[in-house]
Amino acid sequence: MSAFREIPPTTLADVLGRDQVMDIGIRPLWTPVPRVAGPAFTVRCEPGDNLMLHAAIYRAAPGSVIVVESGDLDYALAGGNVCAVAHRRGVAAFVLDGLIRDLGEVRDLGFPVFARGVIPIPGTKSKLGTHGEPVRCGGITVHPSDVIVADEEGIVVVPAGRHDEVLAAAQAKLAKEEAESLDDWASAHRARIEKTLTEQGFTSGS
Repeated sequence: MSAFREIPPTTLADVLGRDQVMDIGIRPLWTPVPRVAGPAFTVRCEPGDNLMLHAAIYRAAPGSVIVVESGDLDYALAGGNVCAVAHRRGVAAFVLDGLIRDLGEVRDLGFPVFARGVIPIPGTKSKLGTHGEPVRCGGITVHPSDVIVADEEGIVVVPAGRHDEVLAAAQAKLAKEEAESLDDWASAHRARIEKTLTEQGFTSGS
């Protein structure tokens, strides 16, 4: 998974397209946040309840990104202690379709959390959800072992069966971009834009 940490979400989005990029509501709750990459440990919590996320921090393998579907914006899924234990156990990050609390503690800890926001009241811990099943997070269906790559630019989901293909395509794209000077890029870019404008019948301007 370390190779994916070298690939920006912008490059992966170019390779994969819009369908594998979470919506803009799922965002880093503190910055500057390091880029994270790891296999998804998927969790579904019942609305208003965080039992399954609290259980997941003891079950997710080190390096995992815990991805949670909650469907709730009234109660926090986690707070400072839960994030601290997850961090101590080697969880790479939380990606939550929901909210957390104790943001100051989480920021001071340096634990990456991507979520919809912050609220001070916690959910209950009494309702069973699921671990290890497909979930919806940020408008994207996430399967166990999909690779999650996230930083301040956004969150991309790399399907489990396409890891090698996507990584190779992304690395090739990065290598091509790094070999191209800004002058080369600008020349090719302007030619492409002017060609499209002409084809669309736009001829004014210099």
